[in-house]
Parts: sequence; C-alpha cells; structure tokens
Amino acid sequence: MKLNYKRTVFIGFAFLSICAFWQFYDNEIPKILKYSFGLGETATGIVMALDNVFALFLLPLFGNLSDHTDSKIGKRMPYILVGTALSVVLLYALIAVARKSGNLLLFMFGLLFILFAMGIYRSPAVSLMPDLTPAPLRSAGNAIINLMGTVGGIFVLVMTKVLLKEAEDPAGTDYMPFVISIIICMVLSVGILFFTINEKKIRKEIEAEGGLKSLGEKFEEKTSEDAEDAVREETKSKMPSEVKMSLIFLLVSVFFWYTAYNAVTTAFSRFVGVVWNLHNNDYATCLLVATIAATLSYLPIAYVSGKIGRKKTILCGITLMAASFVITGMYQHFSGSINIFFALVGIGWAAINVNSYPMVVEMCKAGEIGKYTGTYYTFSMAAQVFTPVFSGYLLEHISYKTLFPYAFIFSALAFLTMLMVRHGDTRPDMKGNILENFDVDE
Repeated sequence: MKLNYKRTVFIGFAFLSICAFWQFYDNEIPKILKYSFGLGETATGIVMALDNVFALFLLPLFGNLSDHTDSKIGKRMPYILVGTALSVVLLYALIAVARKSGNLLLFMFGLLFILFAMGIYRSPAVSLMPDLTPAPLRSAGNAIINLMGTVGGIFVLVMTKVLLKEAEDPAGTDYMPFVISIIICMVLSVGILFFTINEKKIRKEIEAEGGLKSLGEKFEEKTSEDAEDAVREETKSKMPSEVKMSLIFLLVSVFFWYTAYNAVTTAFSRFVGVVWNLHNNDYATCLLVATIAATLSYLPIAYVSGKIGRKKTILCGITLMAASFVITGMYQHFSGSINIFFALVGIGWAAINVNSYPMVVEMCKAGEIGKYTGTYYTFSMAAQVFTPVFSGYLLEHISYKTLFPYAFIFSALAFLTMLMVRHGDTRPDMKGNILENFDVDE
C-alpha cells in the first residue's frame, strides 16, 4: 500500500487556505482590537476566544453533518466550497467596511459572521485527508497536510513583511493590500482542490483496497471472532473502554498543548513591543522562523514517527517546545539567538501535529471520521477559548513576562497526560529511505 503524494498535496490545499486565514487572524486581529478600537488585553482575549467558542459547537456539527452528506461532489467538498466563498467575502467586508467605520459593534458582528463561515468548512476540510488516505499511511499523509498548512502560514508572514506597513499611528495602518493577497491565496487554494480531487471516485478506490479500516473496526472484528453474540453487539455499538480512556487522555493533552502554544501565538505580536521593544511587525520574523522550521521538519518527523511510534514522537515534541519556552522567557532583550529557540518550537509543534490527529482517527470508525475530527477540534478550540482570556488577564494585571512561564506549565501538563495514552499508536517496519518508509502496510 503506497501513499499517493501528489493527491495528498492537492488535498492539503484546503488546509493551506485555512491556515492562511488563521495566521492573519491570530496575528493581526488582536492589534486591530487594541489600536483601532482601544480594547485592553483582557477584553482582547475575550474577543479572540470567540472563534473558539463558535468552534466548540460548529466543528462537531459540520463534521457530523458532512459524515452523513452524499452529494455529486462528495461528502466534504460542498462544505469546503460554501465555507470558503462566504469567508473571503466576509473577510473583505470586515476590513474594508467594518474596521474603517470605527464602529466596534459593526466590527464584532463582522467577526461573528466570518467565524461562522470558517466553522462551516474546517472539520470537513481536515476530514478529507483520512477519508482519502489508507489508515496505515495517515501519519505520513498528515505530515504533508501540515506542511501545506505551514506553506499558508509562511505566505501570510511573508506578505506581512512585504505588504503590511505599519503607520506611525497603528490605527491608521492600511490592511487592504495584505488582506486581498490572503483572499487570493484562499480562493486559488480551494480552486486547485476542487479541480484536482474527485472525492467520491478516490474513496471508492481506497475502499476497494480495504485501506480505511481503523483501530476501532479492527477491534470489532477481533471481538466478533472470540466473544458471545451479546458482547459482539455491544462492542459494535460502543468504543472499547480501554480505547476510550486513551482517547480521553489524548484529548486532554490536546487541550493542554493548545493552551500553551496558542497563548504565545496570540500574544506574541504585542509581547515583542512591550518586553523587547520591537516594532514595525518585526515579530513576524520569529514566527516565520518557527513556521519554516516546522515545514522542513514534517517529513523527517513522519519518518521518526514510523521508527519510534507516534506517542514517543509527541512526547519528544512537547519536551522540545517546553524547553524552548523556558529559555525564550529568560531573555530580557531581543537577540538573534532567540530565532534558534523559535525554530525548536516549530519543530516540537510539528512533532505534535503530525501525530496527534492520526491517533484520534485511528481510534474511531471510518464512518465517524468527521464526528471525531469535530471532537478533536472541540478540545483544541476549548483551549483557545480559555487561554486568550486567562493569559490575557495575566498579561494585563501581572506582567507580559508571564507569557512564556505560562506556556511552559501547560506544556508540562500535556506531557503528563500524554504518558497515559495507550492506543492509537503505530510503528510500521522501516524501509531503506524516507520515501519508502511511507509506502508500508501495517
């Protein structure tokens, strides 16, 4: 069984468009709220948590709806197309009309509408990869999907440096050229996806090869051979208790590491100005270094995951990220060496992202991928509801220097809960080179 790299790259364009939007949203919306509308850190944190409040119910809802959708263009594609179309129109209106109006209420309504639009297609877009990738190859597939996502992030960070020139009064910064570049990126990405991926045809091909069976379904088959009829029926309708416990610990870990990482990414554009006295969007350089490091590490991390397993790779990633947070927090002034630790943060985050979502999918049934994708994102979004508000309160009422210790503490908690995960791992036999490693049967 071989991973289709070309097809996986095309599937990844959906995630590229999503990551391009969120890179802009996380970096620039807090600055707009602060400088254009005068919101404090706690209030900004509350607003930044709104997207995640929406996601708590929108992602499971649309993930589950897409599981049960059967259209001419597939299960996921209708949601991706509609969500993208609404998002780009609303993004333009948000910056061109709502921000320029100076009316906070209008801007907030614009935010709410665009967050709803993004919620329509996030779970379906992410579910597309496991839908169209054989189960043993999903870590490798997820590496490519995340690589495509970081390409979207890199694009936005580069455009930040090229097109976004901060005015002397930050409230007067012209965002339109920058935002138009993001809209073009999103539209082109989803257009490429639509014209290259025939969702229904590909799924039938993979089903014919028997490549979509997950851990839950394999467990059911094994149970049905050895257990009584009543036990069989119960197992078929419910996730095995030991697998469920692992899933719970994994989802709690997801909550903790997103709490740590999102605190840094949300507040960093303001942290550099307050603590390190960096201005004119110089924060983008550090984030660009982290994103490039993540991009370069996705495929090697997929190789390492195949050798030592998903769980150990995640634990190594958490350790790398936590150590980097501690060291970065010790700097009193900006230094070029800080970029080294941001590169390590990027590598650690890549190690987590390549493996965590496939572990969740491995524990569910093929017909419930959208549902469990939504559950995965419910926990990640719950963290991102909590962390902007809590960390924002600490930044405003104690000190901006609490940012990196805060991130370390929640990284450490993620490490402890991840130790308790016992299922969803995989360690296929190694091949002679990194490419062959992706072409394996479990």
